[in-house]
Amino acid sequence: MSSTNKPYEYTDYEKLETISAEVCVIGSGCGGATLAYKLAEAGIDTIVIEKGGYYPSSTFDNRELNQAGKVDAERSLITSNDGSTMLNYGELVGGTSVHYWADSYRTPEDRLALWHERYGMAGHGGAQLAPIFEDIERRLHIAEMPPFYYNRMNELFRDAVQALGWEGAPVKQARNGCAGSGHCMQGCAIGAKQSQLVTSLPAAMALGARVYADLRAEQFSFDGRRVSQLSASVMDRARNRPSGRKIVIKARHFVVAAGGFNTPAFLLSQNRLRESLPALGKHFGMNPTVFAHGMYREPIVLWRKPPACFGVEGFRRARYDSQGNYIEGGYLLVPDQIHPALMSYSVGGFDEGAAEWMSNLSHVGGATGWIDDHPDELGEIRIDSKGRREVHYPYGPTTQKMIRDLLKKIVTVNFKAGASKVMLADLRRTELTSMEQIGVIDKIEVKPGALFMAAPHPFGGCRMGPDPKTSVTDSSHRVHGFDNLFVADPSVLPTGPSVDPSVTIMAFSYIAAGHVADALGKRL
Repeated sequence: MSSTNKPYEYTDYEKLETISAEVCVIGSGCGGATLAYKLAEAGIDTIVIEKGGYYPSSTFDNRELNQAGKVDAERSLITSNDGSTMLNYGELVGGTSVHYWADSYRTPEDRLALWHERYGMAGHGGAQLAPIFEDIERRLHIAEMPPFYYNRMNELFRDAVQALGWEGAPVKQARNGCAGSGHCMQGCAIGAKQSQLVTSLPAAMALGARVYADLRAEQFSFDGRRVSQLSASVMDRARNRPSGRKIVIKARHFVVAAGGFNTPAFLLSQNRLRESLPALGKHFGMNPTVFAHGMYREPIVLWRKPPACFGVEGFRRARYDSQGNYIEGGYLLVPDQIHPALMSYSVGGFDEGAAEWMSNLSHVGGATGWIDDHPDELGEIRIDSKGRREVHYPYGPTTQKMIRDLLKKIVTVNFKAGASKVMLADLRRTELTSMEQIGVIDKIEVKPGALFMAAPHPFGGCRMGPDPKTSVTDSSHRVHGFDNLFVADPSVLPTGPSVDPSVTIMAFSYIAAGHVADALGKRL
């Protein structure tokens, strides 16, 4: 097939048996799409395969439940194996970037230094990344949102944070021509949110790259230290199941960029990789996220205008005493944006109390935050005997302290913003009517079913480092022991970046693209 200005879909595969290219990229989110764009820019024949369907912005209808079927993997009804945490990621052309809020942070210098000094990551320092960050920010129109775009919760949150004396600042956003619909998490119907669906993928296709939707990577064939080909299944989009048709993909190099939840699982499903890489699937984190909702006397309408225009970074780095005991922090804190159906997930019970919160939804505001996973309490991606992914996360003692401290900050900012009462998203629907009750958070159980939590930012599982015994890829993103197999997504991060990872993922993909090009004897 020749290149096209739109992705191929399952309806195009009736007679297709083989696809050939110089580079095959598995996954079309921030990692895969960005890498494909950079390779195509260098004139490298590149294809992208994506398990999910192709839904252009023109098909988005701003209806929360409809969009969950198009954008969210398993309609956001999939959890970690113990049921404790809802897994949030996109599964369509453009990946999770179609789902994300568009918060755009450069990787903090302290985190880059940690990865270099403690984990041996090379070639990803501030000097290498600075021009890359600038290019990404230019391409994606990343900038602070003018105050006009702040919804009422953003305004109240900003004022409360400043009154509390916490370190806060506007959050840069990847938007261009935003209409303030507030449907960012369901996909932007006007293409203003600068997801990969409307940025890197169209740019890559204009340069000759080909994108294949509804095509699930399944099995590598190996020839010595090289992957010789990939078998992929055509998906029946209506059932979200393989149709039975197979397509063989032949390429000189393969890059896995299926996301933090799926890349480790896919590589674990390859027997040879599982046997040769003891760290595969380990060192996994996912930024566990908690919520608290406030009842306000004025209308809030939480789901209008962009979310998280203002955030608190003063607690980003956790603080410990001289004995290493946790004191405070280790999270980002932002105003929440949650739509009615998702809100109902987090309101415990089916009684009159739950009905009160749902019937007064226009007056409900709130805040949220995600913890920076403790590096000694990370989880693991596994596969079961049938090859199905399992997500295991321990919620260790320090992690639980971080979550409770974060909940206290969320409750505090809600009351300071004017909430008459605050509800925790726990099974008992714990309500606080004053700050004097904040101690009840110390008794909240962090266990399956007890506290509503989500996981928006998976990382690890294919940790980067110099030692094949403790890492999966080297600093060129190449999988240890293989000449033409690379990883380009948050799976390579040794720990969480402590901020929204989207810009970090894209920036690292520029570097990965450089190494893939070098392997082909070309330069970006």
